[in-house]
Amino acid sequence: MLNIEIETVWRFHREGSPQSVVVMLGVLNEIRKTGKITSAANDAHLSYRHVWNLIEHWSQFFGVPLVETRRGKGSTLTAFGEKLVWAGERMQARLGPQLENLAQELATEIKPFLHQRPSVIRVHASHGFAVSKLRELLDREPGIGVDLRYVSNQHSLVSLAQGACDLSGVHLPRGELRAQGVQACKEWLDPRQDRVISFVTREMGLMVKRGNPLKIGSLKDIAQKKARFVNRDHDSGTRLLFDQLLTLHGIDEARINGAQQIEFTHAAVAAYVASDMADVSFGVEAAARQFGLDFVRLLTEDYFFVCRHTFLDTAPMRRVLDIMKGQEFHEAVAALPGYRATDTGVVHTVREFLDRVDASRGAAST
Repeated sequence: MLNIEIETVWRFHREGSPQSVVVMLGVLNEIRKTGKITSAANDAHLSYRHVWNLIEHWSQFFGVPLVETRRGKGSTLTAFGEKLVWAGERMQARLGPQLENLAQELATEIKPFLHQRPSVIRVHASHGFAVSKLRELLDREPGIGVDLRYVSNQHSLVSLAQGACDLSGVHLPRGELRAQGVQACKEWLDPRQDRVISFVTREMGLMVKRGNPLKIGSLKDIAQKKARFVNRDHDSGTRLLFDQLLTLHGIDEARINGAQQIEFTHAAVAAYVASDMADVSFGVEAAARQFGLDFVRLLTEDYFFVCRHTFLDTAPMRRVLDIMKGQEFHEAVAALPGYRATDTGVVHTVREFLDRVDASRGAAST
């Protein structure tokens, strides 16, 4: 199985000089997390001396130190070193899904020229931690390929209806906003041809700095305390959900300080808060915990997959369902903060799915 990875390289140039330097941000990040250069060296599969020489070289190039070492207290990043690491975290969170899409496009183009041609499942879904875990397990399966494209929640069902994908990822909130999400889906669901597969649930809410220094506990607090906010892009399902929550609570978007500042993934907005460029954002709990942030839960979302009923009978799809129901995937989901494997891999007709939606909405209102 051929897999392609595209990675970013941080190369710094001085104006008017041929000199340049490539900074390995992973090395600095490991020092930030562990306080040990030895750990950073082991993580990068380099010798301690080589890593130390790299740090010295980078510091000389910039004219300021990146790492401070104190006898008996380990190593810490300087303020400049911290700034580089957090900039790297934001860029990786922002560009990661786009680079994965580009890598997948390249793999799709060149695989027809190779002798091994596995059965390929085309998946269009919004970026999510559980989707990434599923893709990791599928990539290990022999004879099956995954063409995963990250698209917005609104566009994934359109892709399925137009025959551009085999599996479409959809997430819908529970509670008062459920009906709006279902209504948007109905336009693209075909009760005769489509089937809905339960996947996971995930907690959605506010990501705030550790200790929640501004004591933000609701959407109204964001407006009243003029907290710096970083939003999701207009095409994302999470942005649509946030806008619906503002309307539900009678909050004018103009009162949100930073509503027009956008990033493209859950991880990117979390990194923005973690690097002190914002006070709060809206997204999944797993992203908040990944960057050491506190989390204020607002609601639960159900994540589903939709496919044609004829596709369920194919050998690749049967293997996908087996993996969804398997212990390894359930353990992987359990390790994601705020995620739960709920009826994962269970197939419903569209009618059954809508009946379950109506039942859950009724339960939420009682």
